[in-house]
Amino acid sequence: MSTSTGTSEGRPTPANADASPSPRGQAPLAVTLGGLTLQNPVLLAAGTAAYGDELDGVMQLDALGGLVTKAVSLDPRKGAAAPRVAEFPGGMINAIGLANPGVEEVRASHLPWLARSVKRARVLVNVVGYAVDDFARVIERLDDASGLDGYELNVSCPNVTAGGMEFGADPIALGEVMRRARAATTRPIFVKLSPTLTDIVGAARTALDHGATGLTLVNTMPGLVIDLERRRPALGFGTGGVSGPGLLPVGVLATWKVWKATGAPILGVGGITTAEDALQYLMAGAQAVAIGTAGLRDPRQPARVVDGLGAWCRQHGVRSLTEVTGCLEWPS
Repeated sequence: MSTSTGTSEGRPTPANADASPSPRGQAPLAVTLGGLTLQNPVLLAAGTAAYGDELDGVMQLDALGGLVTKAVSLDPRKGAAAPRVAEFPGGMINAIGLANPGVEEVRASHLPWLARSVKRARVLVNVVGYAVDDFARVIERLDDASGLDGYELNVSCPNVTAGGMEFGADPIALGEVMRRARAATTRPIFVKLSPTLTDIVGAARTALDHGATGLTLVNTMPGLVIDLERRRPALGFGTGGVSGPGLLPVGVLATWKVWKATGAPILGVGGITTAEDALQYLMAGAQAVAIGTAGLRDPRQPARVVDGLGAWCRQHGVRSLTEVTGCLEWPS
């Protein structure tokens, strides 16, 4: 097991990261997320960056605060039938089906590439499971490897041993998932929650009470887009997860609710395209944000968001983004 002190094997904390300008020559954008120092608060969201190597030569990963890998499960998964992605005016809908090569391939091939190639950006591995102990078993296989700094648990998966209810919607299952995962590592663990939960604050508290370092808010929302000419769903699976600009206010509200109730470290996700979008999450209580759909459309957009945050700080006399974290003033 490894420690969660802000450094991890083969991945040193950038020198003077809390005080120095980012490599892009901007206002100081360094933040701390659950014990990890990030050179800026912009990450790539899970499922949009593969395991980093697919973006090699397309974008400079080390210009960002970090990335969250695509899902990793115990065994390889082929995923959902094609087509897997469709656009609509409010964003995108996808049903990838958590396709991934399995934990052994990720450990053997993808983490070594990350350890060699990514020096400043932090790496969280997204973990999925279909039984309570799956998450811990994946972590156990990865935790002594280089190339990662922590984990993000996707608890929106169906618990196949308990009738298909999402882990995040079942406090007992969620607590047990987190308890076992925490026993498998001392690295930071962020639990990614669905915006459809009837009590997202309660789920967040359950995760935190059982050892979560923080939360990722939010996952996609379920939706359906219809191909009118074929009179069939646009996706091969039928339904899918909705992401993109339409998800922004949903994620910001969830972030505000959880931050106000818990004060826990939060990685804000959902609908972020611009620096102004990112700032909404930060003001609502997030310490960092992750960009998904906007990065798929244009891999250079996340770096533009970093630039935009630096420009905004200079324009508003903000010496550190920590000054705006959680600064939202609610109407009286």
